Amino acid sequence: MLSLFYRMGKANAKPEVAEQIAEVDRALAAAQAAGQAGEVRRQLARGLNLIRNMDWNEKADFDASLVVRADQAFVDSESPITVRLSQIFPSVLEGRRDLEITATLHEPAPRGFGVGTELMNLGATHHVGLDLVENPFVLRLEPGSIAAGDYALQLSIADDSGTLGTAVSPLRVRDGLDRRVAALRTSAGLAAEQGLGDVEASVRYPIDVMRKVDSAAITSRGIDIDAELAAAGSVAEAMGRGEDPFAGRTGDFERHYYSETANEILPYRVFVPSSYTKGEPHPLIVALHGLGGTEDSMFNDRYGMKPLAEKSGYVMVAPLGYRDDGGYGASLGGPPSRRAQLSEQDVLDVLALIERDYDIDPDRIFLMGHSMGAIGTWAIAAKYPERWAALGPIAGFGNPMTAGAIKDIPQVVVHGDADRTVPVMGSRGMVTALEAAGANVNYIEVPGGGHSDVAWQHMKDIFAFFDGI
Repeated sequence: MLSLFYRMGKANAKPEVAEQIAEVDRALAAAQAAGQAGEVRRQLARGLNLIRNMDWNEKADFDASLVVRADQAFVDSESPITVRLSQIFPSVLEGRRDLEITATLHEPAPRGFGVGTELMNLGATHHVGLDLVENPFVLRLEPGSIAAGDYALQLSIADDSGTLGTAVSPLRVRDGLDRRVAALRTSAGLAAEQGLGDVEASVRYPIDVMRKVDSAAITSRGIDIDAELAAAGSVAEAMGRGEDPFAGRTGDFERHYYSETANEILPYRVFVPSSYTKGEPHPLIVALHGLGGTEDSMFNDRYGMKPLAEKSGYVMVAPLGYRDDGGYGASLGGPPSRRAQLSEQDVLDVLALIERDYDIDPDRIFLMGHSMGAIGTWAIAAKYPERWAALGPIAGFGNPMTAGAIKDIPQVVVHGDADRTVPVMGSRGMVTALEAAGANVNYIEVPGGGHSDVAWQHMKDIFAFFDGI
């Protein structure tokens, strides 16, 4: 996400910092090539400061290095809480300093960044050393010290000159969480004994999500753990009654499966129209979300996909793509990363599951996506061109060298000419290559269109194109 903000911000950077931005870009490229995650973060923070006309000095460098993380982001109100403040890269601050760390509990910030209103001062610790890479600061809070609720926990570090930096971590405290998890584990075990793999995956999913957050494999941003626990509980209750919780179900709902390649449980979102009739083949749309999104993103009401799918009788599915930044196998140079490979595999696995569980017309399977999802649409289509009846990339880009591989797939492409996130040249170049290869392309370039608005404004055009296939 920092990388996305940086790329978007560069378009508005003042000319006088252009040389410094170029220096940041060179340092970023070197750090990414060397796999130095900490240095990547340092350079992104530096670049964002330049874009925002803020000073970049040793204090700013130190502040950008700070990370605070609770051992458990989701915690029972009667359990102890352990929090660690550390650094993701060594700072340039030097000397022996007598530091003070103050912990405060806040309401979550409305947009998920920073903190809201302060609720509680949890105290200060004195005589802390400067090096938090080798010696992280550990804060322990007693059981019952924080009531159930969603919070932002902030640790501020200061010396005699004032505040040097702050770091924030989300903290979700719930009553009876340990008890609910234990009950889900029992139900999941029963599902495993009965060979109900899909049910077991759905029951275990919130437990697996919390495990991944606690191990820092993913962040807790956007995770509604109460909804996930409730959904898993409902699946467990249906199993207890001897029912298949997914049989005959229509509308919008989430499912899960165990990915052997990723060795974890992955979610996918499904929409089944009310007109769905078992035994009759139905068209399918596979929808890929953009950077930072989830399996829920493309089903958001603002996209307007569900009413259109209901009207035309489409089954729809949206995979997570392994991670919110997985990329669906797309590569900007060099071999795809393991994350990209797992992201692509997730799309293929979910497609196989949908074809197993629903009656899908194999000649009417459509692939579409927005932003990173559009990039993934063109990348996956080029690898498996025989699978797709048509493509619908929105605000993305592709590799023109792949045009020959997908020239026989009809395509509707949407892009705004004022897109500051993914410049319109990406779609223009791909469309030019496709047309030269003889492809059937309906290109909709939106005058003044931005990166997001064009998606929901022209979704009906994409569906109309698919309807005609």
